[in-house]
Amino acid sequence: MRLRWSGSLLPTPSGRARTCARRSFLALAAGASLSGCGFQPVYMPTASGTAGVAQRELAAIQVDLIPDRPGQLLRQALQERLERDGSGEAHHYDLSVAFSVSGDFLAIQPNSLPTRVRSIGNANWSLIAQDPGRTKLTSGVAKAIDGYNLFDAQYFAADLENEAITRRLAEALADQITIQLAVFFRKRAAASG
Repeated sequence: MRLRWSGSLLPTPSGRARTCARRSFLALAAGASLSGCGFQPVYMPTASGTAGVAQRELAAIQVDLIPDRPGQLLRQALQERLERDGSGEAHHYDLSVAFSVSGDFLAIQPNSLPTRVRSIGNANWSLIAQDPGRTKLTSGVAKAIDGYNLFDAQYFAADLENEAITRRLAEALADQITIQLAVFFRKRAAASG
């Protein structure tokens, strides 16, 4: 049995146009099928083109201080995501985050020296309204895992790698927390009408 390939491995100008047309058709079909089941993007703007509910509410969150260097990195990452459009929205909520990074040694050599470190970042967060009662609106947990290799007598490289891992964990946790908050605000807006 012989299989025939009618296309070229290298795109031609006409092939490129067909590929783009096919991709746009598939994107439209996927969008139409998802909208039929009630799917809407989390950051969808309103019909007038202004920021949607999730964007407005996320911009109204003030991130509390998080201690230590990993906490600073997480706070910066959260502020970048929450204040995305720089609208200067008045703060109505406080986001309190407890952040910790722990490590496990993996790939232990026969002489009991590890060659790999797995870092686990955990963030427990709470969203609190800035009302007189300090009402707790919602809370959640975010977790991220990353790792790096250890090499003999390269302590400076290990320190740099540890800093990079901490930064990547903070970025991943900030993404998770932001998505969880956006989903909360969308659900709350849908429930209120």
